Amino acid sequence: MGIMKDDAQYIAECNARIAELEAEVRSLRKNPVPSRLKRAYSPTDLLHMKIPSLDFTGAWEASLGKPAKTGTWIIWGSPGNGKTSFVMQLAKYLCRFDRVIYDSLEESTGLSVQKSMQRHRMQEVSRRFQILDREPMEQLSERLSKRKSAGIVIIDSFQYSGLSYASYRALKEKHSNKLLIFVSHAEGQRPEGRAAKKVEYDADLKIMVEGFRASCKSRFMDKPGVPFTIWEEGAVQYTLGNEVDMATAKPPLAEKN
Repeated sequence: MGIMKDDAQYIAECNARIAELEAEVRSLRKNPVPSRLKRAYSPTDLLHMKIPSLDFTGAWEASLGKPAKTGTWIIWGSPGNGKTSFVMQLAKYLCRFDRVIYDSLEESTGLSVQKSMQRHRMQEVSRRFQILDREPMEQLSERLSKRKSAGIVIIDSFQYSGLSYASYRALKEKHSNKLLIFVSHAEGQRPEGRAAKKVEYDADLKIMVEGFRASCKSRFMDKPGVPFTIWEEGAVQYTLGNEVDMATAKPPLAEKN
């Protein structure tokens, strides 16, 4: 059966329209539609913005200032210098401001983590502090996407997270309404690994732990804060060049208001 005249005309019209659409596609590829530009702010606009901050006081304010409620921090230090103790003290203090998730990627829920929880009496903030047992980043991201999820998450450690610098940036941008705190191994005076070093440059707070003191550089402070003493006796012994065993620390490590 031959093609009717009306059918042939319809086919010709369709082919013509296809050719037009193909031409439009080629044009868009050569000259893509510009994306909508973000708003530009004047200095006055910026100065009138109300950026929520953590109202730190006492030793915490002296060391870390009053940092923003969102963003990224990185904490690094070598083993045996009080890094885990500092992280626990910080986590407990942060529970005053929001719920805190601690993703224990490196040590899971092992004995060392349990002892650290006991030493710092973390049960006192059990309603606002949650421990995750090696939760992968994809699942953690899904958890943080839920309504009313915790506002602060500590990822211990960056080296065990499997994050590259690109995936770190993606996580940060996806959860820009959260405070992400990364704990890192140390390589000399810097975080260990290329990606962790890039995170250090990008982070709002950079905290190095050495000799039972935590030294902070912050985007929110005009100059470095006063070193935070994690454990007074240990800091003194470290300064004197003596070996220190935190497991034998008595009385329990002091908490800072």
